[in-house]
Formats: sequence, C-alpha cells, structure tokens
Amino acid sequence: MSAPVPVHKISHSRIQHEMPEYLAFSPSNFSPSTINKFSSQDSTGVPLQTPWTFWIDKATKGSTAAEYQANLKKVYTVATVQSFWSVYNHIPEISELPQRSYYHLMREERQPLWEDPIICKGGTWRLKCQKKDTAAVWKELLLAAIGEQFESDLAPGDDIAGLSVSPRNRDDLIQIWNYDAQLAVNDTVLNKVHQLVPDVTFLAEFFKPHQTHSAYEGERMEGMENTAHNITGAV
Repeated sequence: MSAPVPVHKISHSRIQHEMPEYLAFSPSNFSPSTINKFSSQDSTGVPLQTPWTFWIDKATKGSTAAEYQANLKKVYTVATVQSFWSVYNHIPEISELPQRSYYHLMREERQPLWEDPIICKGGTWRLKCQKKDTAAVWKELLLAAIGEQFESDLAPGDDIAGLSVSPRNRDDLIQIWNYDAQLAVNDTVLNKVHQLVPDVTFLAEFFKPHQTHSAYEGERMEGMENTAHNITGAV
C-alpha cells in the first residue's frame, strides 16, 4: 500500500450544486463553518492510508451513464479518521434516504461509475440486507474499508475500490466494489464481512462484474460474464 496521499480540500463554493428534489439531503446545504470543521480535521487528524470520498445519488431506471453522472453529487473527501467521523455523523442516516438512492464511499475521489477506466474491469459483491441490520453493517464495512482491513482477504493485485448502500422497498442493498472481477473468485472478502458482523444473516450474496450489467456503456471484455458467481440467492 502507498503512503497517505494529501487530499485536495473542497471549498464551500465547489459544492454549491443543485440537488434533485427527490433526495432528502444536499451537500450544498453545508454551512461554511461545517466545511471549515471538516477541513481542520483533515489537517490535524490521524491520516488514512488513502483519501475516501462520500457521494450521494438517486438511481433512475433507464438513465444513461451521462444522466447518472449528472445526478451524482460529491459530499466530501476525507483524509483522516477524525474527518471521516465528522462527515459520517453529519449526514443523514440511511433510513432517512428515499428508496433507490445511494450513499457511496469510494477510494480517492473516484466516482462510482461502472465505466470508469480504473474500475471498469471490476465488479461488486452485492448483499441483500434486512433493514434492521443495514445501519450496523454499513458502519462496520466503512470502518473496515478505511482501515484497510480487507487487505488479507484480497487476491494479489486486487483491492477494494469502494462501498455503496441503497434503501429498497423491503430489504436494502449493500455493495463492495473491487478493481478486478477476474480475481474476485479468489478473494475471501465475504468471509471478512461475516467476521465483522457475525450475527447478521444476509438474504442473498452475489458477485456481479460491472460489464455484465445491461446498462453498461463501456467496452466489454470477452469472458467477463464467467466471473459472476452466485453465493446465496440472487440480488
């Protein structure tokens, strides 16, 4: 792993974006004092191995990659443990988000886009989670990610690119992003998840490469569909 990377601080003016009305929270509502608090904690706190960026969006069925990207809003990039907790405690709980909206935490400042050239060959472990467990699972996975706790459960050459959570009608969806779908079959990431939340029973577990999504708009590699694998149930 590389040494901690300095993160570009996001000024209040850079996050003045209009948020779609169907989202309950907009990062543009952060006050200057809130941004200054985040920035101060990034300057003086315990550094993370790499920065991580919180994002929020609302998925719309049938939208193009460009439309999805337009609705995607950056919350903040954290570079220290203290700024992570400050942002995490400042934004709404998952249960307060509208259905099919998403929180993402992505490594560096990378956007959660299937077509992104750095992560397009990867995929996600998709976990169907009971609503009573979602908040606890999400919190444990966030801490494991920023603490690089998955490192020993990844095949050489692979890494965790990010995490996502989305409230759904009856159950919720949690996703763990990796960089290389072909290596995922050799990863033991789900073993780590079960160790982190031993009392949680997931309703389904499935690995899905980005390029196997019907809406994927990038160049497709042959054989990528062979890297999908169903662990328990379907998501």
